[in-house]
Amino acid sequence: MRRALLLPAALAALALSGTPAAAQAPYVPGEVIVRYEDGTSKVAETSVSTAAGTASGGAVPGSGSKRLRIKDDDSVAQTVKELRRDPNVASAVPNYVARASAFTPNDPGFTRQWNLFGSFGVNMPEAWELAAARGAPGGIGAVVAVLDTGVAYQRRGRFRRAPDLRRFTRGYDFVSEDRFPNDHNGHGTHVAGTIAQSTNNTIGTAGIAYRARIMPVRVLDSEGAGDTVSISRGIRYAARRGADVINLSLEFDARVRSSQIPDVVSALRYARRQGSVVVAAAGNQGDRLPAYPARARNVIAVAATTIRGCQAEFSNSGTQVDLTAPGGGADAPNADNVYDAQVCRPDARGRFIFQQTFVRSVRRFGLPRGYEGTSMSAPHVSGAAALVMATGRLGRLNPTPAEVELHLEATARDLGAPGFDKRYGHGLLDVAAALR
Repeated sequence: MRRALLLPAALAALALSGTPAAAQAPYVPGEVIVRYEDGTSKVAETSVSTAAGTASGGAVPGSGSKRLRIKDDDSVAQTVKELRRDPNVASAVPNYVARASAFTPNDPGFTRQWNLFGSFGVNMPEAWELAAARGAPGGIGAVVAVLDTGVAYQRRGRFRRAPDLRRFTRGYDFVSEDRFPNDHNGHGTHVAGTIAQSTNNTIGTAGIAYRARIMPVRVLDSEGAGDTVSISRGIRYAARRGADVINLSLEFDARVRSSQIPDVVSALRYARRQGSVVVAAAGNQGDRLPAYPARARNVIAVAATTIRGCQAEFSNSGTQVDLTAPGGGADAPNADNVYDAQVCRPDARGRFIFQQTFVRSVRRFGLPRGYEGTSMSAPHVSGAAALVMATGRLGRLNPTPAEVELHLEATARDLGAPGFDKRYGHGLLDVAAALR
């Protein structure tokens, strides 16, 4: 649904020449644009302007028109009418206002999703329009594997499908060793919602790549813990079955080195060779080094930002951080550069990331509070990667993982110290910029 943007009272519509109310349009208050008849002298122009109670606001470059500012108490409509009566005036019109075309979904929880549309969100309203214009609304055709606590994707036994998740492809449960990777925790369903929750259906919240298919792969148990074997098998499973993107909202202890998890590192290399874009959470210990698997080469490591566009207090950092995306929480107490010192407020309360998932049991769903972390940041990038691949933005439908990563980095919004830095990487994900 396309919803007209609300307009300030000062931009009330103008009734002119019998224009019906339904056709009225917003304009800049206190201004008109006038074009004089050819040959009108400067003296005559000044006389017309003065008589109409206006003063010059300067020429409109390249058009021959002049902008006039209303100095008396007349309305724009009255001033336009008065100018049109003068024989020296060829035309007089209000300075009409246009608005950016943006898709505003009707999901009731969308107003809480600052991470998608706010000042430091990922710019989704325009991105949804661009994806549709490129023939892939909502990233249709893309497959995103969610390696997590499972996903609420089916009605089976005590489990129920999340009301606002609709599109899935076959997955697997590497914890219970069966074909039913249902969510036992809620974390995986929340992550899947950020990536692909149904959008503009009057239910729940919105998702970034809302027509992509989720491949649920359970590698974490009901407590959110998973071992090397399950995770490495899950990565290979997803890559082998053609996942375009693999989301890893999980982290090993910061003390774990690559030599201690060779099976996971090997699986990540395999996924890259298979053409899967791998996205991972940088970690939540506030360390100066991302945790594995985000620290691994050829993985997009995603740190977390807050509603004010600052590093989240819990977010890991370091030179291996590639991008940042909204993760919620409070601002980190950084003041070593102009940006952080001026923008961030570590004394202020943070905001959560809202998506539909469990509330109190696996059978009841809502928009619970409390979800924040780099686990919430990573799926923003996974959803963006799915849109880039589905739309053919890079010239073909099967770009390499390296091409996708470089493109997302190149179109990110710079934060913190100018250029790449250890706190924000290449900057804040901007999905609309990535699809322009």
